[in-house]
Amino acid sequence: MFWNEDDTTEDTGSQEDVVDILFAIDCKRIPVDHAYLLSNALQSVMPWIAQEPLAGIHSIHVAGSQNGWERPEHGPESLLMVSRRTKLTIRVPRTHADALLASLPGTQLEIAGNPITLGVGKTRTLSTETTIFARYVATGGTPEEIPEAAFLETAAQTLAKMNIKIRKALCGKSLTLQGPDGPIHTRSLMLSGLTKDESIRLQQLGLGPHRLMGCGIFIPHKGIDPVKKDA
Repeated sequence: MFWNEDDTTEDTGSQEDVVDILFAIDCKRIPVDHAYLLSNALQSVMPWIAQEPLAGIHSIHVAGSQNGWERPEHGPESLLMVSRRTKLTIRVPRTHADALLASLPGTQLEIAGNPITLGVGKTRTLSTETTIFARYVATGGTPEEIPEAAFLETAAQTLAKMNIKIRKALCGKSLTLQGPDGPIHTRSLMLSGLTKDESIRLQQLGLGPHRLMGCGIFIPHKGIDPVKKDA
């Protein structure tokens, strides 16, 4: 964990030229570990996305528990039950937004034998919250090979090249995603104390590889000060 209480200085607002497009989906279930399968399915209908460095595909996420149902752990046979409120979210430069909103509704995908039909989409601008969270950031190795301190140090160096300073950072649990060439080891990462410009820049650029598998994609999150106080 990194923790620096230095005051932040607010930058001027940056241009929000990357947006999230949220699509309603008609789907009953999908594998918990679906990132690579979903990426392949979407690239089959919009192959240009593989060449767009600012594009990202959010993993489909449902609540951890609901009505007594517990979210299953990652595993080859584990399935997520998808509700009508669940969305498929694609992060793209704003210049692609209108085309996606016009072309994707009605598209039918298949994820490990589970059909998904995309419904109407809507645009959502990136958040200006200064605490943001990525569920998956590729680490480049197992937790034993890349311990938390080494992961945070590498993240700090990468962010510094993006003119983003780590002030408060907290790692979560490690998860493994199945990729095209074998397992991809990841950690969740929460950053707090960013400026608004830093937050938007990191949401636009992401952190690390495999953005089309949901890695390195940051979303707003509640503050982490209570975590420090309870530690």
